[in-house]
Amino acid sequence: MRSDAKRNYDRIVDVARQVFREQGYDASLDLVAKRAGVGAGTLYRHFPTRDALLDAIMQSWVDRVEVAAEKAVAHEGSPRDVLLTWFDEYVVLISLHKGGPAKITSAMGDPDSPIRTKCEVLRGAGERVISRLQDEGALREGVDSLKVARLVGGIAAVADQAELDRSAVRPMLEVVADGLLR
Repeated sequence: MRSDAKRNYDRIVDVARQVFREQGYDASLDLVAKRAGVGAGTLYRHFPTRDALLDAIMQSWVDRVEVAAEKAVAHEGSPRDVLLTWFDEYVVLISLHKGGPAKITSAMGDPDSPIRTKCEVLRGAGERVISRLQDEGALREGVDSLKVARLVGGIAAVADQAELDRSAVRPMLEVVADGLLR
């Protein structure tokens, strides 16, 4: 890729990330092009579909998910601390874009969802955390990563809609953690 094309590509991804954070995943791609200072043709040449643009944005996010899961799995505290470490990070990760928590949580477990890949990344990361705690015998019977993702995602969706800050979210996450533990 030529250096000017690479600059345009990177600029479009950065601007799209900002626009989606402000307005949600359904924000206008024309607005993205305008704010990036490129024509619509340039945007569509790099990203023929909205999903292609979302995938480009998602790669750095996937890396963050992996780091957050490893941090939670490696956490040396109590099982409750491990869960809360993961839950805090999970909420941040799915709340990067307005409307993201509801969209991601409602798509969780749906094999036909257009954001299936993103959901699978989250669920796989959560599965590593849940598996560690199951191996330790710390979780109630029947707890699985999908149920946990939906519970924590529901809290994140409420926080997103109500514009709650982290201090208001943490007590709700604590209730969920306490309910999952033996």
